[in-house]
Amino acid sequence: MLPKLFFIHFEGTSFVAEDADGELLGFLCGFLSQTSDDEAYIHFVGVTPEDRGEGLGRALYERFFDEAGANGRTVVRCVTSPANQESLAFHEAMGFEVERIVEDYDGPGEDRALLVRRLT
Repeated sequence: MLPKLFFIHFEGTSFVAEDADGELLGFLCGFLSQTSDDEAYIHFVGVTPEDRGEGLGRALYERFFDEAGANGRTVVRCVTSPANQESLAFHEAMGFEVERIVEDYDGPGEDRALLVRRLT
């Protein structure tokens, strides 16, 4: 499920976390918006279940924020399901706000919460 194209075409804004043996612990795939010069977008994130709650997700997001800011971006966006309370809570803890809920965003019955975080 981890699209290699993100690590090829968005190398500077997509990150992998591995343990000492090279085993995948987590990843973040993001990119700088081609449409809005002040925005960046986090598309796909994952942390192995046994490594959740250890700060790895936070570290990946903070690395992305740093890279986005270094590239002149002041806004980071992402999308999640409004039913995914765990994801919403994590994003809120990371400083994101729900900009709006869009019904049928990804097709019929696929509502999404559009999230935004302003970098300071």
